[in-house]
Amino acid sequence: MTIVRLGYVAMSTTLSNCSPSQTMTFAQFQRLKDRDAAVRKLERIALSNLENCLRLLRHNRANDIRFFRLSSRLVPLANHEELGDWDYISPLGEGFGNIANFLKEYPIRVDFHPDHFVVLNTDKQEILRTSIQTLSMHQRFLKEMRIPAEHRCVIHIGGGYADKEKALEMFIHNWAYIPHQLQAMIILENDDTTFTLKESLYLCEKLGVPCVFDYHHHLAHHDGTGWEQDWERVVSSWSWSKLPVKMHISSPKSEKEYRAHADYIDPTMFLEFLRGIKGSVPELDCMIEAKAKDAALFKLMDDLKSEPGIEVIDGASFYLK
Repeated sequence: MTIVRLGYVAMSTTLSNCSPSQTMTFAQFQRLKDRDAAVRKLERIALSNLENCLRLLRHNRANDIRFFRLSSRLVPLANHEELGDWDYISPLGEGFGNIANFLKEYPIRVDFHPDHFVVLNTDKQEILRTSIQTLSMHQRFLKEMRIPAEHRCVIHIGGGYADKEKALEMFIHNWAYIPHQLQAMIILENDDTTFTLKESLYLCEKLGVPCVFDYHHHLAHHDGTGWEQDWERVVSSWSWSKLPVKMHISSPKSEKEYRAHADYIDPTMFLEFLRGIKGSVPELDCMIEAKAKDAALFKLMDDLKSEPGIEVIDGASFYLK
């Protein structure tokens, strides 16, 4: 029997005025002639984001949701090269501290998925430097929220650069330049256009990094073999972590736009996967990547509750028998 816990990404479609990703572009920042006033505005936006993040966490608690992806945009321009002298932690300490206190009282699994600009297999030093800087920012967020940083950041491998074998080796080469504390934070995901599950597992096994299996990505991009034969390798990669096996679930928007995410999860597609892994792990955390966010989670739970072999535990988890 396997316990399956569902989570969702960063935003709620059922709560009003609760975005943790309000932003300010650098162009908008520059238009404010008084730099100190511009920085204060940035800080107000970031505090509002942190307050909304806390609202989301409370919403999750009320709905039994114990798995959540934090927004990487909590602090606008925190990583911008022109604001390297901005100590954003001090004025935001209370906001981060409130989240830390809540998570201490109500521990749930949270993590980040930095955007596609984090590319560790690049051959350009500037891109690698910016990628390391972005990962360091995420580590700082985790530290301020008193969340153990180990295996909390999902990233893709990067570009294929017309030679995927060379691109994989470049990732290994660049890995030596990643500070150890950032290495420990990383988990790798198969993508839907370049690196398949097998290629992702190659890197994960080489570097001792857990592999996040994205089922939709695999269906959109694979080497002609089924995922089932590599599932044991996915599970084994999590032996390096204290956290349960994690995967991503989404459904195609349409046959024509197969790689795009639908608003909701196709329960038939999800059940097909679940029946393939039944009993292989004691616990599985499934991150829902659907446009409807938490509404997609609620609908999926409703769709699954009458299915044979599913025993609902609470509002966001169930036993797979």
